Parts: sequence; structure tokens; C-alpha cells
Amino acid sequence: MATAVTPPPKAPATSETPQAPARRRRTGVAPRRLPYLLIAPAALLMLGFIAYPVLSVFYYSLQHYNPTKPWRNGFAGFDNFTRIFTDDPHFWGTLTFSLKWVAVEVTLQLLFGLALALIVNQTFVGRAVGRALVFSPWAVSGVLTSAIWVLLYNSQTGITRYLADMGLGEYGTSWLSDTSTVFSAVVVADLWRGVPFFAILILADLQSVPKDLYEAAEVDGAGRIRQFAHITLPHLKDAIILSTLLRAVWEFNNVDLLYTLTGGGPAGETTTLPLYIANTSVDAHNFGYASALTTVAFVILLFCSMVYLRLSKFGGESK
Repeated sequence: MATAVTPPPKAPATSETPQAPARRRRTGVAPRRLPYLLIAPAALLMLGFIAYPVLSVFYYSLQHYNPTKPWRNGFAGFDNFTRIFTDDPHFWGTLTFSLKWVAVEVTLQLLFGLALALIVNQTFVGRAVGRALVFSPWAVSGVLTSAIWVLLYNSQTGITRYLADMGLGEYGTSWLSDTSTVFSAVVVADLWRGVPFFAILILADLQSVPKDLYEAAEVDGAGRIRQFAHITLPHLKDAIILSTLLRAVWEFNNVDLLYTLTGGGPAGETTTLPLYIANTSVDAHNFGYASALTTVAFVILLFCSMVYLRLSKFGGESK
């Protein structure tokens, strides 16, 4: 005889059951907003510290503002910009030297940094110590770097003194005061600190290259040069583009090293546009005109950066 199966009793309906999905939806919204709420204070502070100075520069670029001559202060319109392009004998010279400085420094730093990264990426005894020595100049502050090279280039106690003792050159020679040697001297000083920047970034990207690619290339008979050209360089493309762009902007704005070593001399031979801006604002107290120069430099850097990223196809697929 078949036994009848009694169905389980239904759960009593409550007022809380229909509200469960709504409660889950409410708890699902908060986690999505939480990260933005957490970073909001820092983002607002950064916006304040960045936006206010930028807007202040744009404002003062349209003003005649010199604290030592308050009777001349007032709205200038585009007079400062007109003066820059038509009546400033120093602007074009300092801009030309800035472009030369950036081109030489970034090119040499990239080449030496790439070579150092390839060397310290190899396996050898004492590699950790070698890497520390290679990267240590980047940890030195700009002021201390300038002080080191001021001592090295001192005509009485520096390199030239020891070279003169060996019969190479004359006593009292100063490379920083000679127009024929000053550019090479400041380039070498900045190379010492700039090369590790490229070496660090390139080495970090080198360590992510799959070893299987090199093994397959060796099986196919590819030598070191072909492996470097067809595997290493394409993999380093984005790292090289980003590092050169960052370093170009930093070198263009380099003031501390050149100001400490040469002060822009001799005879204005090492005066970059940012150094000219610093002299105009700090020494001449002409903050309105210096702000206009800063605005022009900002536009130049922005335009060059956009063109460089567009031409280099940063982030695109390597062919």
C-alpha cells in the first residue's frame, strides 16, 4: 500500500522577506563608493597644491607685478607675452640652450643608462653590490650633487689640480669659467646623477622579458645583436619612451645644478630658460614677467610632450 508523502510546511510570510533584495542592493553600492571616499581627501589636497599655483602663474602673467615698484603694478593684458617674443634679447638664446641641454643630456643618459642596465642584468659575482653602486647617485639630493661637483671642479683642490701635477694642463685652470669647457663640465656632472634613473627603469623592465624568447632565438641561430634588436628593444619601447619624456621635462626645468655650478655663466653660456625665469623673479623681482615666461615654457613642454607621445605611439602594439 502506497504511503502518502506529506509536503513540507511553507515558511510563514514575514514583512522582512521582500526587503532582503533591497537591503543587498544598498550594501552593494557602498563598497563601490568607498575607495573614492577614501582617496578624496588626498585628491583634494593635491588638487589644491597643484591647481592654485598654476592658476596663480596664469593670473600674474597678465599683470605688471614687481613688489619693489608697486606704483607700476596693474593689469598688463598680453604686454608681457608681446615683450617675450618681440623685445627680449635673452628669451630665444636661453630657449635654444635649453633645447640643446635637453637633447644632449637625455640622449647620453639614455645610452649610458641602457648600457648599465644590460650589464647589471647579467649574473656575476657581487651583482648586488654592483647594482647598489650604480644606483647610488640617484639617491643623492640635487644640492649635495652640486656641492660634490663644485669641489671636484675647484681650481685649487679639484680635478684640474691633480691633472696639473701629472703635467696635464696648467695650475689654476677652471673648467667652469672657460666658455670652451663649461658645457662639457656641467654635462658630465649631470650625467653622474641622471644615468641611474634610466638604468633603474630599464633594468626593471628587462627583468620582465620572458627567458623563453631568448632561448627560442638561440635555437633559431640568432646572435646577441639580433636578440637585442628584435626582442630586447621592442620590449623596452614603452619604458624608454616614458623615461625619456620624464627626464626631458626634468632636464628642461633643471635649475639647481646649473645655478650652483655656474650661475648661468660664464657670459650667459649656461643659462637655460628656467634659470632665466628664476633670475627674473628672484633677482629682478619682476614676478609678472617671470610668470609670463613660465606660461610660455609650460605651453612649449605641453606641446612637445603631446607630439612626442603621438609620434612614438606610446602604449601601442610593437610591430
